[in-house]
Amino acid sequence: MSDENKAPPAGDYESGMVNRRRVLGDAWVDRSLANRNSFNSEFQELITRHAWNDIWGRPALGDKTRRFMVLSMLLGVKAFEEFVMHVRAALDGPPESRLTPDDIKEVIMMSAIYVGVPAANHAFGLAAAVLKEKGLLDPAP
Repeated sequence: MSDENKAPPAGDYESGMVNRRRVLGDAWVDRSLANRNSFNSEFQELITRHAWNDIWGRPALGDKTRRFMVLSMLLGVKAFEEFVMHVRAALDGPPESRLTPDDIKEVIMMSAIYVGVPAANHAFGLAAAVLKEKGLLDPAP
């Protein structure tokens, strides 16, 4: 079998799933897996092996730094649905990698300069909705 046709190591998917559940939470991952079908199941396996094992499994940066990076990059490419998912995950994650509402605000503020005000404006609305849903949004001063 040529290198390009080799099956991935058996543990990559399982290790990726551990990381995916740690970062996104069991409920989100369970919903995602329940939505697998013959059309998208290979993609779910691919992102679990590569994004969640090969990248999130690297030891250098840690989950908290990766959370900051992911939120910023998602705003940069205007992937707002994924941004909301990662805002929720960042607020609910394990204490050592959890982001605060102020952390998320700072990501959006910086993104306004490097990504653009319209994207940041939209992101503030999306993040505020998540914060309100979770009871984390203080009334205006």
